[in-house]
Amino acid sequence: MPKQPDQRRELGAFLRSRRERITPDEVGLPHTARRRTPGLRREELALLAGISATWYTYLEQGREIRASEQVLDSLASVLRLDRYERDHLRRLAGHAPAAEAQETEPLTAEAAAVPLLLQPHPAYLIGGTYDVLSHNEAADQLFPNLTTATDRPPNLVRWVFLEPAARDVLVDWEPEARGLLARLRALAGRYPADPRYARLIDDLHEGSPEARTWWPQHEVQARHSGRKRLRHPQRGPVDYAYTAFHLAEHPEQTLVIYLDSTAPLTAPVPGSASVGGG
Repeated sequence: MPKQPDQRRELGAFLRSRRERITPDEVGLPHTARRRTPGLRREELALLAGISATWYTYLEQGREIRASEQVLDSLASVLRLDRYERDHLRRLAGHAPAAEAQETEPLTAEAAAVPLLLQPHPAYLIGGTYDVLSHNEAADQLFPNLTTATDRPPNLVRWVFLEPAARDVLVDWEPEARGLLARLRALAGRYPADPRYARLIDDLHEGSPEARTWWPQHEVQARHSGRKRLRHPQRGPVDYAYTAFHLAEHPEQTLVIYLDSTAPLTAPVPGSASVGGG
């Protein structure tokens, strides 16, 4: 798959960001006092990866050259990339097919109804660009103003970075926001031709100084489950466990459910209730 010009520049910037975070000591090179840039020099990285320094420089400059999977694996090893960063590198280098761009999210009535069935637990269904496709009342209460936008679809990323209330709700706002931005970059790398990602990233750069600062760092993450502290409107800070489920028909759509990790979980009595039974 040929790389587009913007994708070649993104590849070069990603490699440069990862090269600058590796110290000579980490790869067994002698440390010298006279270093004008952080991390490894291009020549040092090329030597460690077993490739030409000139060729690597062209790659980092975004020139129209193609790196083999063997070369990418060698670079990834020297740069100590984790598996998500390796996948991101391969996509930027054109070794994974770009997903088809789409302007709308296909949403079935059955999928839209799921968050409503999960009340009183906060739950929402988000699309690939973090547009909120469906949510329940508990999510409305926990995430104020998340779904009040009238000029565009409600969006979780815009809410976190551009809604003032988010900084109060997310007790650990900075690490949560940084992680969300890293997950957005990973998804944007899968859809380089999708204009929705470009519009969202432009909005963040225009409205958030943090997004402008963090985006050039090229962090990537995959969507995952975990824990976070959220400020409940009545109860104050609560430690929530959240679980993410990907829809089988549309894997970029994700159902996220929040459970109070301090509350006991009780299983339903067998036969007491059913949903969609036959």
